[in-house]
Amino acid sequence: MSDLTSRSDWQRPTIHSAGARRSRARPRKSGARSNPDTTRGASLPGADLCYFRQTHDLEPSGHLDTFCRDSLPPRELWPDLLFSGVPELAYPRRLNCAAELLDTQVARGGGERTAILFPGGRWSYGELLAAVNRIARVLVEDLGLVPGNRVLLRSPNTPLLAASWLAVVKAGGVAVPTMPMLRQRELAYIADKARIRLALTDARIAADCEQAMGGVGRARVVHFQGGGGEGSLEALMQGKAADFSPCDTADDDAAVILFTSGTTGKAKGTLHFHRDVLAVTDCFPRYVLQPTADDVFCGSPSLAFAYGLGGLLLFPLRFGAATLLLEQTAPPQLLQGIADHRATVCFTVPTAFRAVCDLAAGYDLSSLRRCISAGETRSTACASATRR
Repeated sequence: MSDLTSRSDWQRPTIHSAGARRSRARPRKSGARSNPDTTRGASLPGADLCYFRQTHDLEPSGHLDTFCRDSLPPRELWPDLLFSGVPELAYPRRLNCAAELLDTQVARGGGERTAILFPGGRWSYGELLAAVNRIARVLVEDLGLVPGNRVLLRSPNTPLLAASWLAVVKAGGVAVPTMPMLRQRELAYIADKARIRLALTDARIAADCEQAMGGVGRARVVHFQGGGGEGSLEALMQGKAADFSPCDTADDDAAVILFTSGTTGKAKGTLHFHRDVLAVTDCFPRYVLQPTADDVFCGSPSLAFAYGLGGLLLFPLRFGAATLLLEQTAPPQLLQGIADHRATVCFTVPTAFRAVCDLAAGYDLSSLRRCISAGETRSTACASATRR
């Protein structure tokens, strides 16, 4: 976790790699051996443990704007990153997670499969890839995106938000998704902290974003989902080719900055590497959730939350499944979405599950096979009601 301050401000290790076991910092016992093999996938003698300890230099960055890497804490303050015996975590050193999540699915012949469902329509994997590539071209050719630039994203959960997130990362940028409920002051803090000069925002909630970015020199705000008028993202996408070569990013280049809610103080920007984005898909969902390409994911969290980003975008893409994106996710809308689209996997929070259980009798929820809860302790009564 980084609050994106200068290196001289760092006092303790607070940057973590998702999907890795964090070893606790502790004094080494006298005479204890350290493993000299620091390559990915090396095995510890006498232990069934796939081991990677980040003690070597970082991979040469694909970012020309080096702000994110410059904001990392000094290496001596990093925790050890231990990858347990999960073979999927042995990623190549050159890695673009957006291309791995999306292009790979299409290359395997999944272009006609449904990627995104939404009220009134669907996008196939091929259609999502075409949209992502056109947005990536807009970012690079029209908006001057340089690899490493941060791009603020602001919208309810919609197909264009998902496509924009993937496009920013594929083009080598760093996505900074934000909650639609944030207002001018919070957005201005994020824009200043992450030194953001470009924002893509839903036109319906653009005012606060315009005001926040107005205080940032040479900043630009581009609207989408507002009718496609001149200067909008949709207008800029018209005529763009539907192909785009992914930026040659390193596995330890930042792909996304997720800001904390700030409940314990000022919000902090947590940097996630390209390998982290894939690691979260190759641990819990692969080995616990065990989704298939026939699953339909749904839920209430925003894509600006790690919970929503994983459950409603990264996980389904990794397994060639579909995701249902709803702008309104109150219990009645969520239940209707599950019934209408035959959703099989639902991500929400205990409060929502309790409300859903009270209303469930009026909806056909027979398609659901997995319910995932996070954010607070779920009571035994809530768990039992959910199972019923």
